[in-house]
Amino acid sequence: MSRTGRDARWRFWIDRGGTFTDIVALTPRGRVRAMKLLSENPESYDDAAIEGIRRFLKLKPGEPIPAERIAEVKMGTTVATNALLERKGERVALITTRGFADALRIGYQARPDLFALKLHKPELLYDRVIEVDERITAEGQQLRALDEDELRGRLAALREEGFDSLAIVFMHAWRWPAHEERAARLAREAGFSQVSVSHEVSPLMKLVSRGDTTVVDAYLTPILKRYVNKVARELGVTENSGPRLMFMMSSGGLTSAHLFEGRDAILSGPAGGVVGMVETARKAGFGKVIGFDMGGTSTDVAHYDGEFERAFETEVAGVRMRAPMMRIHTVAAGGGSILEYDGQRFRVGPDSAGANPGPKSYRRGGPLAVTDANVLLGRVNPDYFPKIFGPNADQPLDVAAVREAFGGIAARMGGGRTAEEAAEGFLRIATENMANAIKKISVQRGRDISDYVLNCFGGAGAQFACRIADNLGMTRVLIHPLAGVLSAYGMGLADIRAERARAIEQPLDAHGVKGARRAARELRREVLRELKGQGVPKKRARVRKRALMR
Repeated sequence: MSRTGRDARWRFWIDRGGTFTDIVALTPRGRVRAMKLLSENPESYDDAAIEGIRRFLKLKPGEPIPAERIAEVKMGTTVATNALLERKGERVALITTRGFADALRIGYQARPDLFALKLHKPELLYDRVIEVDERITAEGQQLRALDEDELRGRLAALREEGFDSLAIVFMHAWRWPAHEERAARLAREAGFSQVSVSHEVSPLMKLVSRGDTTVVDAYLTPILKRYVNKVARELGVTENSGPRLMFMMSSGGLTSAHLFEGRDAILSGPAGGVVGMVETARKAGFGKVIGFDMGGTSTDVAHYDGEFERAFETEVAGVRMRAPMMRIHTVAAGGGSILEYDGQRFRVGPDSAGANPGPKSYRRGGPLAVTDANVLLGRVNPDYFPKIFGPNADQPLDVAAVREAFGGIAARMGGGRTAEEAAEGFLRIATENMANAIKKISVQRGRDISDYVLNCFGGAGAQFACRIADNLGMTRVLIHPLAGVLSAYGMGLADIRAERARAIEQPLDAHGVKGARRAARELRREVLRELKGQGVPKKRARVRKRALMR
């Protein structure tokens, strides 16, 4: 079936993962095509997502991308996730109410390991904290006016130190934001390009989680914006012209590039996988799904039984956040998980070989990884694997190097063991790690998963599908034709979403219900306005209201 007019253009759905970048393209003729590229291959290209688009359009190196040939680009990216994990975000200064400089450092005083003699607290995301004279009570009474002259001087000093990103978190600002609004105005006048304000980022009570979320936003948004702007420039996207550029949020919805913020991006890629897992299972006639997404760096698992599961308060890489996210459990067991033998035991992960250098078989001098075990045992056939390795990115996987490395481990083990037996031992451990992750989101929550379908996807998912199903007592496995790029395919299946939250803090009586309904109407108008700005007319929008009560 051919397409005419506006639709006779390309559509690209992209998942930029830690090891591979997956690109699904819908051609002007309506055909679906897929491509995988290493997320990092500095000798061959600068950015994998842009390179994939260039290859589909058959462009020469350096040739500009013709924006008129592309209708839309929908992306999920690990840029923000990696910056958080590796602590490579923007330098952030925190401005807070006098007397609360250490509130976020202290947190909730929870000990992650009760009997540990030495605690290793996560590194703080902000480099400097400034206290300012101001205070509004929980009832809205001004105890101390905001000292604007003092704040101007502090802001000027921060600018001289090189700070460009600011998080502003005042007591009770979720309900009484006047002081934060004035502080944000002064900060923007002082020249800060990123000003994250707590009553906008997380307008809910609790200073610590509100503050942490605001700091995360200030820490990640500049990194994310630079990547988004880079993609937009390459594609010729401007405010009024060019392809439609959208990004996947952690909540499982798409948003326009200019609205994409750091707090929304932590699970950007995996969220696309959950959408893809649910939609493909639904079309195959399954309503209860366990998603098993095994990529190069990690494995993500998710549960679905008629409704997407979302968490509103989470902790990622030791950082507390309050933002709607798909409930996804991740373990460090992917195709790139490094295999080690210390003379007594086998270990799989948590470190990953990544895309550069990648597993031993990738011909970049990398360590042995899970993928290499499957290569040796014939579960990954080099004849069918992309030939993108070697100095010219045109060679197959290196089986000889893998056999030699596993042979070395087998020799150290003794007992006449073979290289294949060593590889099989590592795979058993990896299988157990991933099966335990699924048990955590299912069996440990009282769910019988014997009547669920195991939807396996990701670059390495199918290699472990039957092993995982046997371990869990599941009898049905679904592998979609696009399973290897299902997270990217999910970008194309996802809806555009806009979300708002507000705390009411009233008794659940007639007056409280009336206040909640009034707030819901106001929030409804806000999300419809945002959706309209993204091209979704009011008659096509579905609004869902949810009340969280205590």
